[in-house]
Amino acid sequence: MREHIPLEEGDYYWTPEGYRVFTARYLLKRGYCCESGCRHCPYGFNPKTQRRQK
Repeated sequence: MREHIPLEEGDYYWTPEGYRVFTARYLLKRGYCCESGCRHCPYGFNPKTQRRQK
């Protein structure tokens, strides 16, 4: 089971459509890539190729 990281101000924002979008700051704090194609992925995952860019 992964460690629970409490959310802080600046870790996410809401889109006009009502979706929560995690920031690169939060994703780095989380410490791993979930390979879901996150909008601000700091790990370089490309959902089209299913690989991380180096």
